[in-house]
Amino acid sequence: MTIKTSNAGVTVIKKLFSRHETFVFLAIVIFGLIITVVNPDFLTLENVFDLLKSYALMGTFAVGMLFVLISGGIDISFTAIATITGYVIAVLLLQNGEQLNIVSVFAIAGGVGVLLGIINALIIYYFNIPSIITTIATLNIYYGLLTVISKGKWLYGFPAWFGQYTQMYVFKFTAANGTSYGLSVITAFWFVLMLIAWFVLRYTVLGRSIYAMGGNSASAKRAGFNLLRLNLFVYGFMGLMAGFGSVIQALLVQTVAPNSLVGKELDVVAAVVLGGASLTGGTGSVLGTFLGVVLIAIMGNGLTLMRVPAFWYKVVIGTVILISVGASAYRRKVSARRRTIIEVE
Repeated sequence: MTIKTSNAGVTVIKKLFSRHETFVFLAIVIFGLIITVVNPDFLTLENVFDLLKSYALMGTFAVGMLFVLISGGIDISFTAIATITGYVIAVLLLQNGEQLNIVSVFAIAGGVGVLLGIINALIIYYFNIPSIITTIATLNIYYGLLTVISKGKWLYGFPAWFGQYTQMYVFKFTAANGTSYGLSVITAFWFVLMLIAWFVLRYTVLGRSIYAMGGNSASAKRAGFNLLRLNLFVYGFMGLMAGFGSVIQALLVQTVAPNSLVGKELDVVAAVVLGGASLTGGTGSVLGTFLGVVLIAIMGNGLTLMRVPAFWYKVVIGTVILISVGASAYRRKVSARRRTIIEVE
């Protein structure tokens, strides 16, 4: 009985360490401990809740990017889509703010985002242009059109009811100095999106189809999968997350600017890749993506608390991407070699 229990424990440990998420979690623990030693204010409940709220925007974008990467594509235009949707809702809030509510704001932003995402999907599918080229092109087109139409004007002064959502909590605590903190409704919304994404990928035919298309699109097509519909869904979903992200951004900063999200693309891709998604498609998980976002958040916040110059953040992000992608490629190579040996035997 003891031997069986011991073997079961070893099997569980082997399974844990065969998962990419385990190594990301260990990296989070190590980084967290190092930063806490340097600055004890890091590992406080208040800072953790603030960090989750601040990175809910990246987390929302990352949920959409996960679907795109699993499908074998990549979308660089989501920040431009989010900026356009943000500008649309900002104009509506300023003109008809009292006739709107938070549900209608999210619905409008999501609808505009889906439309722009579908444009990406149609171009990629019908013109057979690589997704990275297509979305870099639409990134510039969307930004360019918005800059011309908006003339670079910043929008602010939204209705009072809109700003109140930043101070709403699912549950909250009171600090010693009298300030309130807790699980923000913004963070809770991000968690709900992850839960929905996890269910779709894990328990639906649609989710399995997206994995199949990312694993081998030609085989998926021969198996009868409708690649056009899958592309429309994947890039439409990315657009939806971009639209939702634009509302979160407006809630957090209470202003909308045409250039506010420029340069965020790398951070989001880094978070999803860190979480185990492959740039070649076919792999990735919601848990891994969440852990990737948390790791990026810890590195960003930790470097600030340790008073490290801001430009080092990009250096760290780039280095971590190289290490993560390299490690994933090495594991795939080892796995392929093992399969070849088994087939030969």
